[in-house]
Amino acid sequence: MVDIVIVGTVGLDDVTTPFGSVREALGGSAVFAAYSASFFAAPGMVAVIGHDFPEQHLQLLSRKSIHLDGIKKEGKNFRWKGKYEFDMNEAKTIDTQLNCLASFDPVLPDSYRKAKYVFLGNLDPSIQRSVLEQIEDPVLVVMDTMNFWISHKKDELLEMIQKCDVFLLNDGEARQLFGTVNLAHAARKALALGPTAVIIKKGEHGALLFTKEKHFSAGGYPLEAIKDPTGCGDCFGGGFIGYLAKTGDTSEKNLRKAVVYGSAIASFNAEDFSLDRLTSLSLPDIEHRVSELREMREF
Repeated sequence: MVDIVIVGTVGLDDVTTPFGSVREALGGSAVFAAYSASFFAAPGMVAVIGHDFPEQHLQLLSRKSIHLDGIKKEGKNFRWKGKYEFDMNEAKTIDTQLNCLASFDPVLPDSYRKAKYVFLGNLDPSIQRSVLEQIEDPVLVVMDTMNFWISHKKDELLEMIQKCDVFLLNDGEARQLFGTVNLAHAARKALALGPTAVIIKKGEHGALLFTKEKHFSAGGYPLEAIKDPTGCGDCFGGGFIGYLAKTGDTSEKNLRKAVVYGSAIASFNAEDFSLDRLTSLSLPDIEHRVSELREMREF
C-alpha cells in the first residue's frame, strides 16, 4: 500500500565540496524525498532511470520499503555535476545531462492512484500536472520547484501552484518568482494563488512557514561538520510530507511539527555525501534531534 506518491528525478551525481568529492553517486529529488519520507510512511516513487543505472541503488531503496513500481527504465540515466565552495547554501552547476529525463512521460501504476499524499518534486510543471491528474482523491499535495522552471516555465508553474496545498521553494526562488526582496510579501503572493501554506526554505538557517493567519520560523540545526548539502531541500520535503502522512493531521499546528521533522532529516543529510548519512539513520536519532531543535526555540 502506497501512502505517498513522490515524483522527481533519479540522478547519478558528481559532487565536489571543500570537504571531498564523489562520482556517479546516487542522487535526485525523488531519491532524497522518498528515502526521507520512508522513516514515517510508505512512499511510491515515480521517476525514470537509464539502463546504465546501477542495480544496487534500486536494492538500497527497496530495502527501505520504498515502492518502485512507478519507475520506468529507458535510455541513459540523468546526470548532474555540481560544485560547492565555502558558501554551502548554493551549488554551482557544471554540467547537466537530461538523457532519459528529457522524454519522461509518467504513467502511474494502479496501486499508486489511491494514495492520499502527493509530493511533486522539482520537475517540469507539466510533468507535475500529469502525475497529479492521475491521483484519484488526494488529501494533501505538496509541490516543490526551482529557479530553472521559474525562468523558463513561469506561467505553467503559477498554474500548478493553484493546484497544490503546500508550496515549497527557497528564499532566492521566492524573490525571483514574485519580484520582491521581502519574503513575507512573496509568501502572501503565493498564498493568494490558493495554497493553504507556503514554506520558504533558507538552507542552513532553517525554514519559514506561512499560512493566511499565522507564520512560523524554524531555525536550522547548527552542524559542526557539513560535507554535502545536495538533496537537503528534497529531504526536507520528504520528511515533511512523511510526518504528515504518518500522523494524518494537516492542521497548522501539525504543519509546524512537520517542518521541524523535515529540517531535522535535512540536517543529517548534509553530514555526508549522497544517502551515506541517511542509510545509518534511525527514527530515534531523528526524534532526538527534533527534541534538540525544540529546546533551541524555547525562551
